[in-house]
Amino acid sequence: MDTLAENTYRLLLTNNDLDIEGIARELAVSPDEIRLALDRLAELALLRPSWESPGTLRPVQPDVGLQLLLERQQAELLRQQHQLAESRTAISQLVSEYSGPGMSGPSCEPLRGMDAIQARIEQLASRATAEVATFMPGGPQDAELIKAAMLIDQQVLERGVAIRTIALDSAHRHPGTLAYLRWLTEAGAQVRTAPALPLRMLIYDRRVALLPIDPQHSAAGAVQVTDRGTLTAVLALFEQFWASAAPLDAEPAGPAGDDPGLSRQERELLRLLMAGLTDEGAGRQLGLSPRTIRRMMADIMKRLDARSRFEAGARAAERKWI
Repeated sequence: MDTLAENTYRLLLTNNDLDIEGIARELAVSPDEIRLALDRLAELALLRPSWESPGTLRPVQPDVGLQLLLERQQAELLRQQHQLAESRTAISQLVSEYSGPGMSGPSCEPLRGMDAIQARIEQLASRATAEVATFMPGGPQDAELIKAAMLIDQQVLERGVAIRTIALDSAHRHPGTLAYLRWLTEAGAQVRTAPALPLRMLIYDRRVALLPIDPQHSAAGAVQVTDRGTLTAVLALFEQFWASAAPLDAEPAGPAGDDPGLSRQERELLRLLMAGLTDEGAGRQLGLSPRTIRRMMADIMKRLDARSRFEAGARAAERKWI
């Protein structure tokens, strides 16, 4: 709701006898602007036809109208979450297709070995002119890889090229990784974190992407793709994760009241386990060890007074934590 629509709604709640011209005088705007504001309020279902004065509108009380708005927002958020899940599936399928034998050509070039991958990263970074966007999954990042990345990142940023990086929430548990991400932020990059990431990837100027041949083992090799179809899917996946990711040092928000709810990381853990992943598989997605995963699940089960993981999932759903 924009400011004029909000002010119009507030005014009608206290004085519903005003016509369009009267509202315009009260708010010191033109009648045409008020007509647009009334249309907006009607779209939001905050104005409804009056029973007593046919042809006119009455304001819906806030405890009813605003609750309906919240429910609509929740439905939209659920729709976006389903879209995100579908995108994850789509990108995994694309990666699988490109990792098959014989997949090479002008729009798809396989790279084998860390030396070849690192050389291509250096080459693409030196040619970037607008933006480098990356997913950084996994647990603690190797110190030598961080050192090499800092050198490339500094050169990219000094040329005025933007960097957007999404790391895992678990990076806060790893001092070396966290120090690198904070250095990146201070150097001018934008860094956010997400509870889980599907794979490692780098996107240069929205025209070239590097994806792992095996998402579970990035060192096994990579594939460079430039075809529009794959890039469209990869970019959509990145933007969806970016929109829901949190700033690096943001305090995790939880439900209000005495119920502590779940952290983003715990919520994602339950989602992964309910999707059928093992502790090891969920740990790879979250950047955590299987031992940490088991400890987190034990804590969740204790808070839910659940005797099994299945029961914990059911009770978390009952409380609308997931």
